[in-house]
Amino acid sequence: MPSIPRLVAPAVLGLALVAVPVATPAYAAGTAAATALAANQASHDDTADHTWNESDVAAVTLTGSSATTTSSNVTVSGSTVTVTAAGTYRFSGSLTSGQIVVNSTGTGIVRLILNGVTISGSAAAVSVVAADEVLINLQAGSTNRLTATAAHAVDSAADLTIDGTGALVVTSSANDGINSADGLVIDAGAITVTAGDDAIRGQDYVIVNGGTITATAGGDGLKSDNDADTTRGYVYVSGGTVGVTATGDAITAETDVLVAGGAITAKSGGGSSVTPGDTSAKGLKAGVLVAISDGTVTADSSDDGVHSDAAVTVDGGTTTVATGDDGLHAETNVTISAGAVTVTKSNEGIEGLKVYLTGGTVKSTASDDAVNASDPTYEEMQNSPNALVSVTGGTVLVDAGTDGLDSNGALTLGGGTVVVAGSATRGGGEGGLDSNGALTITGGTIYSTGISATTSTLPTSGQGWVSVTFSANQAAGTIVHLATTSGTQIASYQSTKAFKAVVFSSSSITRGTTYAVYTGGSVSGTSVGGGLYTGGTLSGTQVTTVTAGTR
Repeated sequence: MPSIPRLVAPAVLGLALVAVPVATPAYAAGTAAATALAANQASHDDTADHTWNESDVAAVTLTGSSATTTSSNVTVSGSTVTVTAAGTYRFSGSLTSGQIVVNSTGTGIVRLILNGVTISGSAAAVSVVAADEVLINLQAGSTNRLTATAAHAVDSAADLTIDGTGALVVTSSANDGINSADGLVIDAGAITVTAGDDAIRGQDYVIVNGGTITATAGGDGLKSDNDADTTRGYVYVSGGTVGVTATGDAITAETDVLVAGGAITAKSGGGSSVTPGDTSAKGLKAGVLVAISDGTVTADSSDDGVHSDAAVTVDGGTTTVATGDDGLHAETNVTISAGAVTVTKSNEGIEGLKVYLTGGTVKSTASDDAVNASDPTYEEMQNSPNALVSVTGGTVLVDAGTDGLDSNGALTLGGGTVVVAGSATRGGGEGGLDSNGALTITGGTIYSTGISATTSTLPTSGQGWVSVTFSANQAAGTIVHLATTSGTQIASYQSTKAFKAVVFSSSSITRGTTYAVYTGGSVSGTSVGGGLYTGGTLSGTQVTTVTAGTR
C-alpha cells in the first residue's frame, strides 16, 4: 500500500514534523478503501518533501507590479516572477496583473512558501510550467489570495502538494480553482476555493489527508479524470474536513472515490429539493468503485447521493444522504458490511443489480423502493436470474412509498434485523417484501408491514413466519403484539404509518404453532429499531390467532 503521510511542514527551521490529529471514528474502520488504494498509482507525496533548512530558504518580495530577490534562481520580468530551479522560496507581498511561474527543468522539488501573498490577474496566479514536483506551503498565521479571471487560478503541469497551517483563498471566475495535470495532494491548510468550473482537480489523483477545504464550483467540486490509466483518476480522502457545493458532481473520479477518514459534506445540483436535470449532479460519483471505510460522508444532492458505474462498498464510517434521485446506486453490487448508512430522502434508497447487506446499520427512506435490486436487461415484472437482495446481518430499517425490499430476482433473508414499513396507500403488486423470484427466510428477525406486507410467496421451508391481514387498514400509531397463546409476548410494534398486513419471522416462531395477535396497549421489551421491540410484557386486546407457516 502506498504511504500517504499526514504531515504539516513546521513553521521554523523545517527540522521536525507535526502530525495532524485524527478524530476517533464512531465506527470501526473497514479495509475496502485501503485495499483499492493499494492497487492504484502511488502518491508522489513523501515525508522528505515537508522538511527543509531555514538557511536554504530564498526570500522573494512581491511589490505590486514587480518583485525583489537576491536568488539567482528567480527571474523577474515586470509582474511575472519565475522560479527556474529546485529549492525552497518564501514569497510575501502582492502582485497586480502578475503571476508566479515555476519553470524548473532540472531535478528536485520546488517549495513555494506563501507568507501573506496576494496575486490577481487574468492569467494563473501560480503557474507550474515544468518541475519534478511542487509543494505550496501556507506559512502559519498567513492568509494568501490567488485570483485569476480567465485561467485556472493555480495551474500545475507537475505533481502538486499543499500543506501548512495558514490560509489559502483561491478564485477563478471562468475556469478551475486548483488544477494539476498530474497528482494533487492536500495535507493541511485552510483552503477556500471558488471556481467557475471545477474547484479542485488532479488529473491523476486528488488525495486529501488533512486541512479544511471549502469549495464552491460552477462545475464539479473535487475531480480526477485520467481515463488513460486504470490505476489513476481516483479521489482519496483520509482526513481533514471537506465541504463542497457544486453545480455538477460534488466529488467525482474516473475510477475510484475512496473515503478512509475525515468529514465530507457534499451538496450538488442545488440539493435534494431540486429535480434532477440532464447534467450529472451527484454527491459522490465513481466510474469503478465508491468505497467508504471510515469518516463521515453527508450528501445533499439533486442526482444520486453516492453513485458508481460499477460497485459501491461501505465497510465503516457514517454515511448520510438526502437526494432527489437514488441514495446509493451501483450498476453492479452495493455491499454494506459495517458502519452506518442513513438515506433520509430519496426516490429509491439503495439500488444495485445485487444488494448485499451483511452488517452495520442501514436506514433507508424512499418515495419509491427503499432497497431495490434492478436488472435493466429484464422487464420490470420479469424474474431476473442476476438481481438479488440479500440480508445476512446488521440492522436494516426501511420506510418506502412503494416496496420496502424489492428485487427483480431473488430476495434472501438469512440474518440480522429487518424492519420494513411498506406503502401506506398501495397494495396489490406493491409490498413491504416484493420479489419477482423466490423469497427465502433462513434466519434473522424480520417484521414487514404495509397495505401488503409481502407480494412474494412466503417460503414453505426455512425459518418460521406468521402472516396477519387485518379486515381494515390500521392507522398510524397502531400497536401490534405477537404472543404465544399462553400470553408470553414475542414482539410488539408501533407503526409510523397506516398498514393492513404484517409478516413476522424469527427463531422464536415454530411452523405449525398457533400464536395470538393483540392490538392496543403499549410497546415494551428490547428496542431493535424501526418501532419493533422483542420480548417485553403483553398488553392490549386479542384480535385474532394465526398459525405459523400459513396465510
